[in-house]
Amino acid sequence: MKATVKWIDGAMFIGESGSGHAVVMDGPEDAGGRNMGIRPMEMLLLGVGGCSSFDVVNILRKGRQKVSGCEARLEAVRADGVPAVFETINLHFVVSGKALDADKVERAVQLSAEKYCSASIMLQKAGVVMTHDFEIVEESGS
Repeated sequence: MKATVKWIDGAMFIGESGSGHAVVMDGPEDAGGRNMGIRPMEMLLLGVGGCSSFDVVNILRKGRQKVSGCEARLEAVRADGVPAVFETINLHFVVSGKALDADKVERAVQLSAEKYCSASIMLQKAGVVMTHDFEIVEESGS
């Protein structure tokens, strides 16, 4: 896996993945930025959410669950000092679908956290306390 990050000006950078996708990262005005892009630590948190969500949906589909939506709501606490690393991250999954089996949703979340989500597992090994929970939203209609 490869990526490049190019400084534009102030605190703005353009990151480009090896697959050719780009994203703007910028800092707040008090740090020389113009607040025109996502912060790098926010991107790291989004990466954890994306990685975990991918796993949960994939596991549920393989388990023949009729999942129609999955939203990961993440809350993180960072250290007050420098470096302002993540100390805790909670992932709350809102999984929607028809007749979803709560045990299977719980197992999908657990498997992602403990076995499949590389981003989450890497942060846990670095000492970040990760917690996971979920809720199921029953979809109505035919």
